[in-house]
Amino acid sequence: MYPLLISCLLLSLMLQARVSAEKKSYVVYLGRHFHGPDASPEDYERARSNHHSLLGAIMGDEENAGESIIYSYTNSINGFAANLDEEQAREIAEKPGVISVFPNTLWQLQTTKSWEFMGLEKDGVIPPSSIWAKARFGEDVIIGSLDSGVWPESVSFRDEGIGPVPARWQGSCEGQDVPCNRKLIGAKSFSKGLPEGSRFGSARDFDGHGTHTLSTAAGRLVAGANLFGLANGTAKGGSPAARVAAYKVCGLTGCSDADMLAGFDAAIHDGVDVISVSIGSTAPDFFANSVAIGSFHAVERGIAVVCAAGNIGPEPYSVRNSAPWILTVAAGSDGRAFTSRVSLGNGEHVEGLSLASGRLPPKDFYPIIVSTDAKVSSASTEQAQLCYLGSLEPEKVKGKIVVCLRGDDDKMGKVHAVSEAGGIGAILVNDASSGRYLTAVPYMIPAVHVSYDSGTVIFSYLNSTQSPVGRIGAPTSHYHLKEAPYVASFSSRGPTFVSPQILKPDILAPGVDILAAYSLGVAPTFAEADTRRVAFNIISGTSMACPHVSGVVGLLKMLHPQWSPAAVKSAIMTTASTRYKGGKVIKDQSTGRAATPLDYGSGHIHPNQAMDPGLVYDLGARDYFNFLCAIGYNPDEIPVYAVGNSSCPAVPMKLEDLNYPSITVHNLTNPITITRTVKNVGKPGAYQALVRPPPGVSVSVEPKILTFSRIGEEKTFQVTMEKQGEDLGPSVFGQLTWSDGKHRVRSPLSVVNVPGEFEPVFTLPYSPLGIKLRA
Repeated sequence: MYPLLISCLLLSLMLQARVSAEKKSYVVYLGRHFHGPDASPEDYERARSNHHSLLGAIMGDEENAGESIIYSYTNSINGFAANLDEEQAREIAEKPGVISVFPNTLWQLQTTKSWEFMGLEKDGVIPPSSIWAKARFGEDVIIGSLDSGVWPESVSFRDEGIGPVPARWQGSCEGQDVPCNRKLIGAKSFSKGLPEGSRFGSARDFDGHGTHTLSTAAGRLVAGANLFGLANGTAKGGSPAARVAAYKVCGLTGCSDADMLAGFDAAIHDGVDVISVSIGSTAPDFFANSVAIGSFHAVERGIAVVCAAGNIGPEPYSVRNSAPWILTVAAGSDGRAFTSRVSLGNGEHVEGLSLASGRLPPKDFYPIIVSTDAKVSSASTEQAQLCYLGSLEPEKVKGKIVVCLRGDDDKMGKVHAVSEAGGIGAILVNDASSGRYLTAVPYMIPAVHVSYDSGTVIFSYLNSTQSPVGRIGAPTSHYHLKEAPYVASFSSRGPTFVSPQILKPDILAPGVDILAAYSLGVAPTFAEADTRRVAFNIISGTSMACPHVSGVVGLLKMLHPQWSPAAVKSAIMTTASTRYKGGKVIKDQSTGRAATPLDYGSGHIHPNQAMDPGLVYDLGARDYFNFLCAIGYNPDEIPVYAVGNSSCPAVPMKLEDLNYPSITVHNLTNPITITRTVKNVGKPGAYQALVRPPPGVSVSVEPKILTFSRIGEEKTFQVTMEKQGEDLGPSVFGQLTWSDGKHRVRSPLSVVNVPGEFEPVFTLPYSPLGIKLRA
C-alpha cells in the first residue's frame, strides 16, 4: 500500500510541477472602458473586480485569480495580464467580451545638427519663420516616452526658467529615485511582465536608450554637448520647451507586452499630448500587439502616437508598428559623418566610420595582421575571421592592428576581443553583402568600420607584402555631406503584412549618428570592461528617428491644438520631401540607387512646411473601426475595441479607401477607383490636381479642381488607377499633388506587386491564441 501511495504522491507532485512550469504570462484584452476621463475610485475598483471575476470563473475562485493577475488595466485600456497555462488561456479567449488573448512577449528597443538639417535653424540662429519660433519651442506640450526610463540629473531635463506644471497634468514621479521638476514632470516604471530577475523598481535609466530618445524629443538647449569632442555644439530636442514624462517599460532583457500596455494606460490617464515609442515588435496582428492596442486608445483620446519603424531593413515586409493610427518613422542620415582614416604602408588610404576615444600617435605606423593569421588552435576559421572573444592568439596579436570581418555580430564585441588579446587597434571590414553599410561606434581602442570596397584595398595591400603596416587616424566630424538624407540600410521597409494597401513607413527622419543625452549609469559600449561614462552619446536607429518626429508633433500640437492626430500626421506626410536639397532624389544606402516610398513613406520630414499644409486628410476612431472590419476581424468583437456599440458596415469598405495621406494599391490587376476626402486648414482657395503616374499605370482624378471657401470645409475626390500593359514589375511609384499656387499637398501613389518569393507568410484570417477572426 505504501509504495502505491508514494507513487501516487510522486505522480501528483510531478503533474503539479509540470502545470506550474507550463504557466506563463498572457495579456487578456477586453477593449475600452466607458467610465471616461473623470472616473471615480469606485469605477477603477469595479473594473478591477470585473477582471478578477472573469478570471475567477476559469480558475475556480477569485482569490486564485487575484494571485495570478499581474496588471489590471483600469484607466482607458480594459484588460489584464495574468499567469495562465495554455488551457486556461484558450478557455478565457472563448468568453464573451474577450477580444484577444496573446502571450506576453518581449519586444526590443530600436536609436545637434539634425534640427539644422531639417531647417529649424541655420548656424545656431533661429529665424522668425522657423516652427520653433512660431510654436514657442513647444511650450507646455507634454511628451511621454515609453522606453528604458530617464536619467533625471541630465542637464537636458533641468527646469531653470520654466513655469509651473500645467494644471491639466495628472501624473507624478513614483518613489524617491527619480525626482520630478518642472521639466521632467512624470516618471513611472512597469516591469511585472518581465521574469523576476529582470524586474526593476524605478524609472531610472540604466540602459541609456530612454534618456537619449526623450531628450531628442524634448530636451532643453545644452551648449557644448559632445561625445569625446565629436559633434560639439548645442544639443536640443524637437520641442525643447515641452514638459516630459518617462514611462519605463523596458529593461536590459527587453520590453514586455504586459508592461507596455500598463505604460500606455498610465500615459493616457496622466494627460500626455504625444507618446513616443522607440520599440519594435514582431507581432503582425493588431489584436496581439500591445503597441497597436495602446496607441489606438491613445489616438481615440486625441493623443498622437509616434513609433519607430524597426531596424531590420533593408528587406521588404520588415516594417514594424504598422497600424494606420500610428505615425511610423524610418531612419535617414542628416548630412554628418564621423570618419577615421586608415593609412597603409604603401601610401594608400581608405576612410571608415568611428567614434573611438582611444588614439594612436599620428606619425607612427604599426604592424597589421589579418585575424585568421592569429587564430588559436581551438577556434574555427570563421570564429577567428569574425574576431570572436578567445579566438585570437595573444602572442601574434600583441602590439598590432587586427583586421576582422564585420559579419552580422556585435562590432564592439569584436574590438573588445582584439583588445583582450593585446591588439592596439582594429579594422572591421564589410563583406560583399553588407557593401557600403557603415555605423560609427564609441570603441575603447582605435578602431574603424570600413566598406567592402575599402576592405578590398586593404587586403590587396596585405597580400602584397610580408610586413604590412598602417595606422588608424583619430575620428573627425564632417558636416554638410552632399548626399543627404539617404535611407539607412538598417531602416525597416514596407509593405506591411496585415494591410499592404496602407503605405508604411510613413515618414523619414534623422536617425543616423544622433547626439543626445545619455545615462551615467551605463558605459557607452555596455561592456563590463568599459569604465567610461558619458553625458551625451551618439547612436543610430529608427529609435532615434522616432523622437525627432515626436518633437515636431509636439510643435504642431502647440500651434494647432484642435487638430486630430490624423490631421497632424497628414500635415507631416503631405509636406515631406523626396529629394535632397540639391534636387537629387533620396537614395537607399543599401543599394546606392534611388529610394522608394517603401523605404521612406511620403519622404523626409519638413517641419516648417508642416505648419501650414493647406489641406489635410483626417481620420477618426470610426474610420479605423471600419478599416478593421474590412481587414476581416470578427464584427461581433471589434466594436468594443473601437467605438462602443457600433457594428461593421453591411458592405465592407475597400481597404484602399481609408482616408490615408498616401495611396497604395497592392497587386493591381483590374481598374480601381479610390476615394479620398481633404479638409481645408488654410485660407480659401482652389486646388488643382497634378499627377505623375507610376510607370505603366494610367491615373485620372475627378474632380480635377477643389474649391474651398472656409476653414474646415471638406471636399471628396476619386482617383482611378488602371494597369497599362502586362507586367508592371515589382513595384512602381508616382505622386498626386494638390496645389493652390502656395501649398503643395503631395501624396505618393504606389502600386506594389512584390514577387512571389517576397510574399508574406502572414495572411488573414490569422489566429494566434485567442484571436477571433472571420473564418
